[in-house]
Amino acid sequence: MKKYFASSELIINEDGSIFHLHVKPEWLADKVILVGDPGRVALVASHFENKECEVESREFKTITGTYKGKRITVVSTGIGCDNIDIVMNELDALANIDFQTREEKPQLRQLELVRIGTCGGLQPNTPVGTFICSVKSIGFDGLLNFYSGRNSVCDLPFERAFLNDMGWTGNMCAPAPYVIDADAELIERIAQDDMVRGVTIAAGGFFGPQGRELRIQLADPHQNEKIEKFEYNGYRITNFEMESSALAGLSRLMGHKATTVCMVIANRLIKEANTGYKNTIDVLIKKVLDRI
Repeated sequence: MKKYFASSELIINEDGSIFHLHVKPEWLADKVILVGDPGRVALVASHFENKECEVESREFKTITGTYKGKRITVVSTGIGCDNIDIVMNELDALANIDFQTREEKPQLRQLELVRIGTCGGLQPNTPVGTFICSVKSIGFDGLLNFYSGRNSVCDLPFERAFLNDMGWTGNMCAPAPYVIDADAELIERIAQDDMVRGVTIAAGGFFGPQGRELRIQLADPHQNEKIEKFEYNGYRITNFEMESSALAGLSRLMGHKATTVCMVIANRLIKEANTGYKNTIDVLIKKVLDRI
């Protein structure tokens, strides 16, 4: 029996578009680029030969067009894994649910998703300007813990080692992180030989969760020192950002291919930052467009 999705679960607008994104099924390409900043959607789309559609709702801006003969959709997600939950579920619905019958389509339509973002580097080999492709992501957000099948797609030994090293085992106030791999084939195609292949922490905030202290003291002032020193099976944690874990985790559960590539705009280890990064990120955008 086909699964039926009630109007309270799958909310479709009067014009036939999905609730938050305001995108219609026919506007979605198989290749999707995700960016955080709505302003960056136009930068990505400036390389398109043509545009089919352009729609904006809240922090979600979408343009579908063609780049070198490839049909590509670029979507802004805003900041955080909670927004990735919205975007991924709605993109998957557009691809794999029939909006007329509200039933799941018989054949899976697999999407390829690459998030292009910015991040903070945590190692000496990740100075400002480095491009990092997230091979593994550690989710501080807890999002994947709400979905069935979480344990079957996560690296549980890595999780246990990280929890032990951070001193979070048995601490009811500590995060319940999950460790998820990005798609191996997509990593090879996107990272090639000019990006660092890293382990990324997706934090649930920009300040405390990433070890920044302003007026409120941190629960663990040594958190970032532990993170920088952590090593498991040759893996070191390379960077902080705020979306990669939910993207990789939900994509794996849904049957899509995804990875995240970020440009380092601050190195927490040597305490340097570059806020004038906007021109350099266009180099990363072009690489992804050519390789997706």
